[in-house]
Amino acid sequence: MGKKEYIVIGLGQFGTSIAQTLMQNDCEVLALDINGKRTGAIADSVTCAVTGNVMDTELLAGLGIRNFDGAVIAIGENMEASIMATMVVNELGVPHILAKAQSELHAKILRKVGADRVVLPEWEMGIRYANNLVHDNFFDAVELSPDISMMEINVRREWEGKSLKQLNMRAKYKVNVIGIKSDDGFDVNPDPDEPLSANSKLVSIGRNEVLNKLAEGLM
Repeated sequence: MGKKEYIVIGLGQFGTSIAQTLMQNDCEVLALDINGKRTGAIADSVTCAVTGNVMDTELLAGLGIRNFDGAVIAIGENMEASIMATMVVNELGVPHILAKAQSELHAKILRKVGADRVVLPEWEMGIRYANNLVHDNFFDAVELSPDISMMEINVRREWEGKSLKQLNMRAKYKVNVIGIKSDDGFDVNPDPDEPLSANSKLVSIGRNEVLNKLAEGLM
């Protein structure tokens, strides 16, 4: 069987992390964004990076994504563009669509136009924070696909004092750390050279089996 193929539309932090993680899990990734700087920054990390406007339906149709395994609509603030992109990739027959939403209304619309799974990162993060206030040991994972999730992993004792650069989790485990959660809040742009502290959690994206083993201290 050949490699699975995905298109990731919108290359903010959320979309970029998913695109890079899919690549690290031996998938082919076509990345699309209206911002040339973003596509340029990720060009060496994906199969193909295209600069273009998703409102151009002919552009999406011409990218040859009809036979792709899935699409990730990770557009941030432009609700109209995210809805249009979701609708078009659905009409093109992409079998699995994951879309990022800004609100419940936005999520409802995305589902109606073809999204199979909708995530509201800020809303879901708020739920996890609330549960953490009530349950000190609360643990959660957000499934992004059947094989890939976003999960909080407690900083283990042997990781304390080491930096993300030293742990090198991307190279060792094909896991992307997209943020660090601590008593001071949630850092979405962690310094790779900053030593990790006890009681912190690494918000990571990777294959479920790898994340579970890391969380359980088996890797």
